[in-house]
Amino acid sequence: MGTSERPDEASVEDDIVSLVVPADGGYLNVLRTATAGLAARLQYTTDRIEDLRSAVDEACAMLLVLTPADASLSCRFEISVEQLRIAISAPVKDGAVLPSQTSWAWHVLASQTAEATGEIAGGLATIRMVSLRGKN
Repeated sequence: MGTSERPDEASVEDDIVSLVVPADGGYLNVLRTATAGLAARLQYTTDRIEDLRSAVDEACAMLLVLTPADASLSCRFEISVEQLRIAISAPVKDGAVLPSQTSWAWHVLASQTAEATGEIAGGLATIRMVSLRGKN
C-alpha cells in the first residue's frame, strides 16, 4: 500500500473494490463471483482463482456464525502491483470469538493465501487475506 494519511486508506496507485452484502449465506455467491472476476482480471490461473474463491467462502463462513441478525458483510479488495489484499468484516455478537488459528477454517485460509489474519476490535470482526500476484 502506498503512503496515505490513514493506514486503512489506499493510495491512488491501488485499485479498490468494496462490496457490502447482507450477512446471509444466500449472498456469499456475490462475493465469490467478485473474487473470481478480480482474480481473472489479474490473470490468475484457474486453480488460484478457485483457491481464492474457497478462501473468501471460508472467511465468510467464519464470520456468519458470529454476526447478529440483520448484519452486513463488508468485503474490500485492494489490488496493487504486487498483491491482492482482501478484508472481510462484519459486526459480531457480544462475546464472539474467531475460531482458533489451529482450526480447519484457518488451515484452509493459510493454505490458499500467502497470509491470513483475523481480529475482533470494537465489535467488528475482520479477516484479512493476501494473495501475491505473479505466483502462477
